[in-house]
Amino acid sequence: MTPTEIQSRISSGLLSFPVTHFNEDHSLNLESYRRHVAWLSGFEASALFAAGGTGEFFSLSPQEVVAVVAAAKEAAGDVPIICGCGYGTEMAKEIARGAEKAGADGLLLLPQYLINAPQEGLFDHVAAVCGATDLGVIVYNRDNCVFEVETLQRLADACPNLIGFKDGTGRTDLVRHVTATLGDRLCFIGGMPTHELFAEAYNGAGVTTYSSAVFNFVPALAVRFFNALRDGDAATMRQILTDFFFPFAALRDRQPGYAVSAIKAGVGIAGYGPGPVRPPLTNLTDEETGMLRALVERAA
Repeated sequence: MTPTEIQSRISSGLLSFPVTHFNEDHSLNLESYRRHVAWLSGFEASALFAAGGTGEFFSLSPQEVVAVVAAAKEAAGDVPIICGCGYGTEMAKEIARGAEKAGADGLLLLPQYLINAPQEGLFDHVAAVCGATDLGVIVYNRDNCVFEVETLQRLADACPNLIGFKDGTGRTDLVRHVTATLGDRLCFIGGMPTHELFAEAYNGAGVTTYSSAVFNFVPALAVRFFNALRDGDAATMRQILTDFFFPFAALRDRQPGYAVSAIKAGVGIAGYGPGPVRPPLTNLTDEETGMLRALVERAA
């Protein structure tokens, strides 16, 4: 898909990040991963992000990232696959080229490794990655990689294949400034942990799509909430938030990293055996997994 085509596709509906499946020794389990991606592809996702944040990108080698995106492409049918990308500039360029060869339809550029950087450095970093590939690139605005509006405008002017802005800061004032300034030049994606909790506020700031982590294990519920948002059905959103998302968030907040670990536990409850998380994350306890199972059963 061309950058313009993937930008249009992403803007049209719900997005999600399949977890990366591991064996008990933490090696990749691509067979199980393909089964899970194939199942998710049967629901209403506009695109799936392989080896993204929920997919433990930060714990994968560049070679593993490429292997994961290749497996996702095999399993996803006609659902576009966006590949996670990141670390330092040279490594990000290497991952971008590998993902393109593996058939990825686009890239999500996660924050650079470890350090904060001035706006000019962020500009050079993103421009270098965009220049290393023909794929459409989405920048992830969060943590140590927060863009000023002027920097994004310069990047949009300089990089034709920059197609998207995903926000994980929760700063709706900044987000609204970005959406008002960039207009339809980029697609705008909500990227807060358990973004459904923020979806109505972001929708008001001009962000009409988002990535749903819980789509990994309750895809029908995730789609139902997204459709209620699109339809302005506040009553349905409130009911789903109260019955599922608020208690899920309370469980997620028990330990750092559970925004990923709880999703992986949910995939196991759904019957797709994703295996453990890799260190430095930790798995839910048996008691917490039981709590999540009860929540999923109530939401069914």
